[in-house]
Amino acid sequence: MADAVSFSFSDTIAGYVGRFDSAARRLTLRTADGREFEVSLASGPSAELVRNLDEPYIDASGHIDEMLSPGRFLFAYGVHYPEHGGRFDAKRLVFLGRGSEDFRFEEPSWWIKQIESLATFYRKAQFGDGPVDFTAYRTEIRLGGDKTASHVQETDTISRLVYGMASAYLLTGKDEYLEVAERGTEYLRGHMRVVDGEEDVVFWYHGISVDGDTERKLFTSEFSDDYDAIPMYEQIYALAGPIQTFRVTGDTRIKDDADATIRLFDKFFLDREQGGYYSHIDPILFSADHESLGENAERKNWNSVGDHAPAYLINLYLATGEQKYADFLEYTFDTIAERFPDYDNSPFVQERFHRDWSHDTAHSWQQNRAVVGHNLKIAWNLMRMNSLTPKPAYEELARRIGETMPAVGSDLQRGGWYDVVERLKDGDQETYRFAWHDRKAWWQQEQAILAYLILHGTLGGEQFRKEARQAESFYNTFFLDHDEGAVYFNVLAAGTPYLLGTERLKGSHSMSMYHSAELCYLAAVYNNLLVAGREMDFHFKPAPSDLPGRLLRVSPDLLPAGSVRIASVEIDEKPYEEFDADALTVTLPDVQGRVKVKVRLRPVTK
Repeated sequence: MADAVSFSFSDTIAGYVGRFDSAARRLTLRTADGREFEVSLASGPSAELVRNLDEPYIDASGHIDEMLSPGRFLFAYGVHYPEHGGRFDAKRLVFLGRGSEDFRFEEPSWWIKQIESLATFYRKAQFGDGPVDFTAYRTEIRLGGDKTASHVQETDTISRLVYGMASAYLLTGKDEYLEVAERGTEYLRGHMRVVDGEEDVVFWYHGISVDGDTERKLFTSEFSDDYDAIPMYEQIYALAGPIQTFRVTGDTRIKDDADATIRLFDKFFLDREQGGYYSHIDPILFSADHESLGENAERKNWNSVGDHAPAYLINLYLATGEQKYADFLEYTFDTIAERFPDYDNSPFVQERFHRDWSHDTAHSWQQNRAVVGHNLKIAWNLMRMNSLTPKPAYEELARRIGETMPAVGSDLQRGGWYDVVERLKDGDQETYRFAWHDRKAWWQQEQAILAYLILHGTLGGEQFRKEARQAESFYNTFFLDHDEGAVYFNVLAAGTPYLLGTERLKGSHSMSMYHSAELCYLAAVYNNLLVAGREMDFHFKPAPSDLPGRLLRVSPDLLPAGSVRIASVEIDEKPYEEFDADALTVTLPDVQGRVKVKVRLRPVTK
């Protein structure tokens, strides 16, 4: 009789060091859910420190024994032999810091350096070493930064690039990043913006198709989910980059565009009878109930109801302090807190609805499935809003999501966060099954990191801190592309990059520096100002005459009232004293032209 067929597979364990027997070369790792794995080091695994983009490999192979101290968190990648007692042979160890309690991504400049590397990659990919000319912009960028043959310029991907560059300027003050942001904003206004004087609104083309010197406007969406309609989220994200640029420059034309686009939302997308915003409108009649919309007729979803806040509305409020934007934010989060929880049926929120707010569980690809990152995004943004307008409902829902999600949406063995799962269990099954695969997307890791950083930074709690660190560890270990630059779109469950189809691209309909830069910007803010209690510098370049009362607002995000104050200000590299430290405002000098402003913020110790 032939021997039974045996098998093995490569895998990753993210765990905390328990017992280590140096003589036997055996290590016990305890995963996030308390399981223990016996790991063999007999084959002599390599070891390294996690490294940032543009950093060289940092070898730790000669220090394994002294670094395997009890309680240290690390990743072990190796070969699993389930038919041989579950033996796991480690081939690679990744340490997150030199000391057992050190995490390199908590270094003050880690995320700032990372956003610089991202900005350098995308500037070179789009414009080479030459001038910033957005006629050369392409939506699709290959793994190494080369452009594909596609000649479609999507409005939202330009806006997302602009967001990333403006954020890079806010953290570094480097003019080359602001140049890209401003020229991109001008390109959007000149080529993608439609001013409808009769309706007194602005709307944005899906994009333009470029053939030599000829541009063909693409009025409706070309994306499969939204084809031949005007989806709300495309209009929302057209504002993301310009509004982040507006925070830096105070350019009043950008604010005018935002106000006119909000009028579009309120005139054609808003359901005045039952509340919330529709996800799509017909491109001819601007109607949400036209039969041409098919299954998108009279529908509402997370993107149309909630994405206003992170994409542009919070930043618009931060830049202006205007009450009408605070009211819009409150309406948004009141709607989310009332309509999205579904805890009688599932730990995941409901995120698609009919007009009357009944659940839409048969829509296209989503059916009755949960996007893990959307749940985390809601928790993150609820806690931002709770700093502006504290409400028990906001904190309660954010806390509940934060406490519930790890068991149902994260990988408790390998680390990282999954993509789309079934909202309901099938019969007696123990887990919420994957909709299609167990891959992990870069943007969903961002939502986890920011959710748990702000939960820990505002509410405290060791478990929230642990979740933040685990999420930051997985992202920085497996998503940074040290060979070509920037970050991968998707990795397999064990952390290996997934490089097929559009998911091998660094630029696509879904990816254009936005989420990776947003992560860098806010992870720097939360880690330094909320968690570690460290000072941070922020950079602006407005014309004082563009700002009402020459008042520059410099709050980096919606943070708890009184948690930070201005420590010092420089204008054109000279000390400047006209600021309100507690209000986080600077009264700029009465001069012509633009000034460079550097503001140092200091956390308030209590």
